[in-house]
Amino acid sequence: MSVIDQEVPDQLLIDRFGRSIDYLRISVTDRCDLRCVYCMAEDMKFVPRSQLLTLEEIVRIGRSFVNLGVSKIRITGGEPLTRCNILKVFEELGELEGLKDLTLTTNGTLLSRYASALKDAGVTRINISLDTLDADRFKRITRVGDIRKTLTGIDAALDAGFKRIKINSVILKHRNHDEVLDLVQFVKDRGLDISFIEEMPLGLIGDHNREETYYSSDEILSDLQGQMEIMPTMEQTGGPSRYYRLTDSETRIGFISPHSHNFCEHCNRVRLTSEGRLLLCLGQEHSVDLRRVVRGNPGNDEALTRAIIQSMEIKPKGHDFNLSGAPIIFRHMNATGG
Repeated sequence: MSVIDQEVPDQLLIDRFGRSIDYLRISVTDRCDLRCVYCMAEDMKFVPRSQLLTLEEIVRIGRSFVNLGVSKIRITGGEPLTRCNILKVFEELGELEGLKDLTLTTNGTLLSRYASALKDAGVTRINISLDTLDADRFKRITRVGDIRKTLTGIDAALDAGFKRIKINSVILKHRNHDEVLDLVQFVKDRGLDISFIEEMPLGLIGDHNREETYYSSDEILSDLQGQMEIMPTMEQTGGPSRYYRLTDSETRIGFISPHSHNFCEHCNRVRLTSEGRLLLCLGQEHSVDLRRVVRGNPGNDEALTRAIIQSMEIKPKGHDFNLSGAPIIFRHMNATGG
């Protein structure tokens, strides 16, 4: 019996390990106006625009996931705000009944233009990538970036009235690990949250040896505990962060630790790439071609629903990240959805 012929169960998305999937990350483009050294190679080849999901297809797939119980959607890239007419996606997804959390991950360079419109469209939270507060380091890590654009974007998000803004910082030994205290002070002064992220070994990057630049969440936590009072908290935002809170502030400090504290056991998410591959795991290649399904069944959301449900059968137990040697996964982070 084909997937399309099977009955659609009246239940949430549950994989074969009993994990409920209520979180979808959608990459709307693999293109970006920065070239961060941990995210992509310097001479990246991007997906031809003709192979990208259309905006209408993105909304259609997002709607199907919400109908299946997904309550959180995060829009990612590349840099999602570089996608032409992307506000249409936020506006239409923001109207979906049952979607409780519509979030954005961005490098912040275009927020001065889009922050207010994103708030009006129903975006609930924004995550902004910022790995350093030093302009020269920022240029080195991003290869082409101007830190002033990101800092202006953070201010624009605050001015637009977003209540929960989080900074995401990928920490690399001997690159920016000495800035974790400064970054925490930066977010504390502005009433923001922050998550420190261990680098994920996706794709050949050619910039640094990932094993040599690895700086664990435990090392970062030790650095912070030596200088300030922080306490663990059970708060969650739907993702993999383990949170601590400053005792004298509402600021939360999160740790995303794919190496030192594997979070696969409680994975509740899947990812849709910009060309329509539904990735069932960040660190594995198990996937379903949803672009083929939507284009092969115009107007037939039942076929799409069945394909999504059936995909739960191939969601793996976890990733197999390896910091030494060649990466197991050759797609880059920008192609996966950061």
